[in-house]
Amino acid sequence: MTRTAPPATAAPYYAPHGGLPPQTDLLTDRAIVTEAYTVIPRGVLSDIVTSVFPGWTETRAWILNRPVAGGATTFAQSIVEVGPGGGSSKPEPQPEVEGFVFVLDGELTVTIDGASHTLDAGGFAYAPAGTDWSVANHGSAASRFQWIRKRYEPLEGYTPKVVVGNERDVEPTAMVGTEGKWRTTRMLDPQDLAYDMHVNIVTFEPGAVIPFAETHVMEHGLYMLAGKAVYRLNEDWVEVEAGDYLSLRAFCPQACYAGGPSNFRYLLYKDVNRQIAL
Repeated sequence: MTRTAPPATAAPYYAPHGGLPPQTDLLTDRAIVTEAYTVIPRGVLSDIVTSVFPGWTETRAWILNRPVAGGATTFAQSIVEVGPGGGSSKPEPQPEVEGFVFVLDGELTVTIDGASHTLDAGGFAYAPAGTDWSVANHGSAASRFQWIRKRYEPLEGYTPKVVVGNERDVEPTAMVGTEGKWRTTRMLDPQDLAYDMHVNIVTFEPGAVIPFAETHVMEHGLYMLAGKAVYRLNEDWVEVEAGDYLSLRAFCPQACYAGGPSNFRYLLYKDVNRQIAL
């Protein structure tokens, strides 16, 4: 599979292109693993840490999160790169698992229950557990996308539906008291109990903050789409930039300060809408 260099012009979302750092680079980086959180900086997403998924062609992936003891346990998350002509006729091997796809660059055709949708950057698709779906790249360049997987927790009387769209067409919601400087684009209906996960895009204008240390039961996967910020994680302040990834276990205290000069944006996963199983 031929790899291409990153485009010269700025893209709306950061996507890795692989490669290896030069031998002259220092070994130290911003990668951190604790029981409260994990930081995977974008420089770690090199050629030698990719995975190949069974049933996929012309495809490689960077696995960002999987359930591990002492860490986040509800979901898996990967960046998947599909070359021209590649894809999978059956991407999800577990019928009890739901999936959410968000395209970072290129074009991706997602077919769900016989209906095909061509997604470009910002396009997303939610496939409920047990759905017949497939993924294909019919274009001339590689496509890269976020893939979030979660074992669905059924709720009597509720059935999730297929959702397809583009974040550009979703009106963001301003957080109260922020004059729109902190806003959230919700790609799944937050009021519908059929969904046991939410996937949002959070946007901070330069200087905007999360003004308190959020401490909650929801686990998070955060992929930085654009910009830079300083994130408070447990007892630490951690610098993050476009292309970095955070995995946060339940109850990890978290806050954020957007440093600028451009907007800071990230793709956010969280588990929601279910009682705690004892």
